[in-house]
Amino acid sequence: MAKSKEDNKEETSGKNMPSVNWDDSEMATSYANVVNAFSTREEFTLLFGTNQTWSLGLGKTVDIKLSNRLVLNPLVAKRLHLLTGRLLEEYESRYGALEISGLSSSVDPEKAN
Repeated sequence: MAKSKEDNKEETSGKNMPSVNWDDSEMATSYANVVNAFSTREEFTLLFGTNQTWSLGLGKTVDIKLSNRLVLNPLVAKRLHLLTGRLLEEYESRYGALEISGLSSSVDPEKAN
């Protein structure tokens, strides 16, 4: 049996979409000012931490205290990429472009073009 126009309107309007309950009762909050990432075929790993080096002189070692590791499957990593990309676009449209120095062209898409 074919669906009526009203049935199609309800489906596209989100009335039949499940609601999401974000349970934050056991959520922990962490701060990071350093991030690194690597991947394999099966997973993406993000490492978060804080820079522990107060003054940076020539030849000094930068100490990073890692606090969190987040392991994602490729589909979730892609969703995170799209979500953070949209958030950054919104941020930069409100507050101006963010300039990142010290990245190679293989990492920085602005320099790769």
